[in-house]
Amino acid sequence: MDAATRRWRAALFLFMLASGTGMASWVARTPAVRDGLDVSTGAMGLVLFGLSTGSMAGVTASGPLVRRRGGRATILGGVLLIVSGLLVVAAGTVLSQAAVVFGGLALFGGGMGMSEVAFNIEGAAVESVIGRPVLPVLHGCFSLGTVVGALLGMALTAAAFPVGWHLTLVAVLIAAAGTRAVLALPHGTGKEDAPAAGAGRGGGGGHLHVWRDRQLVLIGVIVLAMAFAEGAANDWLPLLMVDGYHVSATAGSLTFLVFAASMTLGRLAGGPFLERFGRVKVVRISGLTAALGLVVVVVAPSPWMAGAATVLWGLGASLGFPVTVSAAGDHPRDAAARVAAVSTAGYGAFLVGPPALGFLADHIGLRLTMTVVLALVAVATALAGALDTGPDHDATGAQAAPATP
Repeated sequence: MDAATRRWRAALFLFMLASGTGMASWVARTPAVRDGLDVSTGAMGLVLFGLSTGSMAGVTASGPLVRRRGGRATILGGVLLIVSGLLVVAAGTVLSQAAVVFGGLALFGGGMGMSEVAFNIEGAAVESVIGRPVLPVLHGCFSLGTVVGALLGMALTAAAFPVGWHLTLVAVLIAAAGTRAVLALPHGTGKEDAPAAGAGRGGGGGHLHVWRDRQLVLIGVIVLAMAFAEGAANDWLPLLMVDGYHVSATAGSLTFLVFAASMTLGRLAGGPFLERFGRVKVVRISGLTAALGLVVVVVAPSPWMAGAATVLWGLGASLGFPVTVSAAGDHPRDAAARVAAVSTAGYGAFLVGPPALGFLADHIGLRLTMTVVLALVAVATALAGALDTGPDHDATGAQAAPATP
């Protein structure tokens, strides 16, 4: 690997670490934000739809922006939205204005969706250059960032540090890391010199043709389910522990930290397992592991048992997103479009679906509401065979290299 490719990969790792820290910093303080806004769980779900609204706008815009401007310019726009969104959320929390927090989350979600779809395209491009798995480690850096953010959030929650100042400091850190990362990225990744046939219709609709592939549709269903399982923990796990098991807000943050650490371990250690066993077996075992963890979280008689079960939930959900994105990129012509399509579906499920669980939770509680997540994980496990991209690809999903003479 040459120096330029190493810088390229390192830049992706750095920003995913920073964005994970930002996401977990928000998640860890959701109980404090809810209390500061003085809203119910259902109303908090409505506030979280700000994140969902912005995320859908971001992921929808990201693919067309990458095709027109390249990944670097798209990621720069995402950084600006993430930083401004965190600052607005901080202001809304200080002012106890739910509408302002909603607007800040919309900006934050837009930046996350825009930048991270572009990062998946960049990561798939690096994989094709070096011929080894990159996306699991790339997503592992995001998860490592969530561990850092959860630790920070837990410590500051225990110290009763103001949420507004906390999120402001995180925004400054993301601005610094994002600037450094963007400067190290190459120009033009994913950019098209000329519009593809039909690309002018409907904005981002130019590459909807990739969904005509039945296998890609099944891959999309898998990423929807596994991303939903991850997003549900990000949105609701601290509150689930506080409301469902009557633990303190600090203990709720600690439970999310355990989940985030498990996600990180699964992603950083997943490469060798993928190379040895292949995507299908790994995702099937992952799905069964996540399902077992969710069952225990729902029915556990004690908060200690539920907290321990989040290890299984996190390990099981860890590889679903990066493995499906990598599988989507196994195509000789439409790799970038397929990665963008599957990433859009995954981030939509990750950020848009889970807030809706709040409405159901108002009636049956967050613990029983997690059975919805359990059902989706079961579907993903059953469909894992769709990740077999055929004999022309190795177990990592990278195009098989020709034999050397």
